[in-house]
Amino acid sequence: MKLSSELSAFCDRLGHSFAQPELLIEALTHPSVASTSRPDNQRFEFLGDRVLGLVMAEHLLQQDASAAEGKIAPRFNALVRKETCADVAREIGLGDVIRLGRSEMMSGGRRKEAILGDAMEAVIAAVFLDAGFEAAQKVVLAAWGDRPSRVREDARDPKTALQEWAQAQGMKPPTYKEVARSGPDHAPVFKIETRLESGTKATAEATSKRSAEQAAARLLLAKVT
Repeated sequence: MKLSSELSAFCDRLGHSFAQPELLIEALTHPSVASTSRPDNQRFEFLGDRVLGLVMAEHLLQQDASAAEGKIAPRFNALVRKETCADVAREIGLGDVIRLGRSEMMSGGRRKEAILGDAMEAVIAAVFLDAGFEAAQKVVLAAWGDRPSRVREDARDPKTALQEWAQAQGMKPPTYKEVARSGPDHAPVFKIETRLESGTKATAEATSKRSAEQAAARLLLAKVT
């Protein structure tokens, strides 16, 4: 199988030339366009998540040989979560080559965080199946760049950090409310307000509710700490 020029260019950005191009095709096939003759990337996503986890766990341990598990775990979680995978996917232009069904394409699927994050994990699995762990490790570390050295020691999800702070103050968990939605249906922008029991609040906007909630939580946590 010969890859198109578009997919060949993507392989160049990824830093891996596939001996079995069909693995890449499967990794890029979203369930919305899959068929009995064209499997989707969900099984690869499952495997890629584990490969990514092993690469990052080993790398963090080597990076800081004296660090305790409690110090490494938050960094690890920040590096392997779906938002980080989606960010990496955007940087290498993964959204441009994902195979989507018409409905997902019309609704802005190439920019959706969940689709990008899942596809990034699937591509990692494809590299692993094509050439083994060392090849996958090389691709992951190159794509993640300096993120492992930049990630903060307290790299918890902002929503988790805010909830833990509120509970430490004897408050109920913060609430989240969608206060506005703008933009076209295929590329909406959500405005989310998060509020503490004390009445202190913050709002933020993003192209997904989850990202907007996290941004609002980050702003509110900065206000109160």
